This record gives sequence, C-alpha cells and structure tokens, in this order.
Amino acid sequence: MDTAQHTKELLKKVRRVELKTRGLSEHIFSGEYHSAFKGRGMTFSEVREYSAGDEVRTIDWNVTARFGHPFVKVFEEERELTVMLLADLSGSTDFGSAAQLKRDLITEACATIAFSAIKNNDKVGLLLFTDRVEKFIPPKKGRAHILRIVRELIEFAPQGTGTGISEALGYLNRVIKRRAIAFLVSDFQDKGYEDALRIANRRHDLVALRTTDPREQELPNVGLARFVDPESGESRWVDTSSRKVRNAYRAAALKHQQRCKEIMRRSGVDHAVIGTDTGYVRALMRLFKQREGAR
Repeated sequence: MDTAQHTKELLKKVRRVELKTRGLSEHIFSGEYHSAFKGRGMTFSEVREYSAGDEVRTIDWNVTARFGHPFVKVFEEERELTVMLLADLSGSTDFGSAAQLKRDLITEACATIAFSAIKNNDKVGLLLFTDRVEKFIPPKKGRAHILRIVRELIEFAPQGTGTGISEALGYLNRVIKRRAIAFLVSDFQDKGYEDALRIANRRHDLVALRTTDPREQELPNVGLARFVDPESGESRWVDTSSRKVRNAYRAAALKHQQRCKEIMRRSGVDHAVIGTDTGYVRALMRLFKQREGAR
C-alpha cells in the first residue's frame, strides 16, 4: 500500500472511531464522567440573597452588614482536570477471538474517555507502553488533540513486546507533577507491579481497566496445536483434546483474574473488566456510577 492510500485508510479508521466513541461520550458517559471524577476543589463564584435551607456558615457577613439582610457565598467546583491514558500495546493486545482485537478495544475505551474528558473541559494526555515507555503525548485540550491520540492508538508500531506496568507508572509519576486521573488499560500480563500501583494511586487518582478475551479463559478442543506467546516469542505444542490440559488452562486464567482483583483491592485502585466479546460500555458505566455513589 502506498503512502497516500495508507493515510487515507488511517483517516477512515480514525473517523470511524471518532464517530462511535464521541457519540457514546456525548449521549451516555458525559454526565457520569463529570459526577465520577472530582475537580480540584471549590472556588468562590458569587453572592446571592439568603434563602431557607442555606447553611449559616456560607453567610457573607460583610455583604450582609452592607445591605442589612443576609447574603450567602456561592461556590463552584473547580472543574478542570488532567486525564492520562496509559495504554498497553504489548504483544498480547494484538490478540482477539471475538468481535475485535484487544488493541481495538483499548483504542475505543481510551477514545470514549478522552472525548468525555474534553467535553468537560479537561486536558487529556497519552502514554503508550510495552515493556518500556513507547510514546508520551502531554495533556492538552481540543478535538484535534484527541484525534491525534486516537491516531496514535490505532497506528503506533511499538518496539517492545512485553508488559512493563511499573515502568509506565514510574514514568507517569515523573512527568505529571500535579494530581491527575490516570486510566491504566492493560491485560496485566505482568508481575511485580504492586508497589508501583500503590505509589501511583497515592499521587494520582488511578483507575484500572483490565482487558480480556474469551479464548484466554477457555481453551477450545482443536486437537494438537502450536501456541506462541506473543510477548516472549516462546512456542510449544499443546494437546487441547486433553481435558486435564483444558482444566489446567482454565484454572490458570482464573488464578490470574483473582490475583489482579486482589492486587487492585489491596492497592485501593478502582477497576473494571472490559472484554473483546462484551465491550466496555456497561463496565465503564458501572464503574462511573460506583464512584459517584462513593463520593
């Protein structure tokens, strides 16, 4: 494919993702996103006359003395936030046995969050990682900036194949000094990242989205098959007709799932599971509503 044709195809993909995810952010997620994530605090807006039910502590005594009847201070949430998207592009994200690849799922989930954020006048940045930090786009506002983020999520060709969650979170802490909302979107095929998760969650408001695919939970009976680990490159022949092998595969998948849940619980990180077969809409809605209820 020549350069012009490649560019044309890429723009079509970006436009398709924009139409789907911006629509979701405007009609489904916008209000929930605003309610689920706190601003930096409250800032003074104006004064108005006291009415029944107002808190006494909000009375502005100077204005009250000047006019001879009570006035109260009105405060508004200082809304502008910084949102960072940490997207896993390791080898395992190029897998998918259902409606889409895990990478496509990550792209759409990140795009929906990004459009929800700019609709609320928040800044959005992107950090792409594998076993290393592959690319960092500093937080900015605006549709053009979000389309650049979508384009990188679709097209970026990483150098690494493994998963380095600690490296990604360490980089986030170094480059983003003020508290941000950080969405870590990964299948978490990694170990030893618990401390990094706790530290990042103290500095920022960290939210984890774990990607899954049904074939990672259940091994199909297709006889003798060659399996390749997309992150390490190792391969082996597996007899999938063996019930013992399939049961062991299922048990390992369940162990990974439980381990991830326990790590998130201990670290105090809000999390949700999004799947190539189930999508991300319901999972994000539940997560946002849970956060809203916890405020």
